[in-house]
Amino acid sequence: MSDAEKGGFLAKVIGPKRRWWAYKARVKELPPNYRAAVEAIERYLMHFGPVTGDSAAALFEDVADLFERAAADGTPIREIVGEDPVEFVEELVRNYRKGGYVDRERARLTQAIESIERAEEHR
Repeated sequence: MSDAEKGGFLAKVIGPKRRWWAYKARVKELPPNYRAAVEAIERYLMHFGPVTGDSAAALFEDVADLFERAAADGTPIREIVGEDPVEFVEELVRNYRKGGYVDRERARLTQAIESIERAEEHR
């Protein structure tokens, strides 16, 4: 793979390079335990996160925001990610998935039909 191809691949995976390097600089400034947690999340997302491009950049930036606030407040890592770190990250991914609006609309449709069904039962 040529350098140009690698650059295009990276842009698809992580978004614009400038955003990526800004994110990495922010992570580097975190206290060691928070930085290690963010890097672990990042590694997981690189392997299993089905988000790419701008949505990936936004996801990584939001993770940095979350951990910056937590570090400032002294919030323990486990309190951030909960008992199941994989589920924590999977929930993040669900919120940033490119077709996320599709999931919301599916839920909206299901809720509408259930609401109609309840109304019919009360007639």
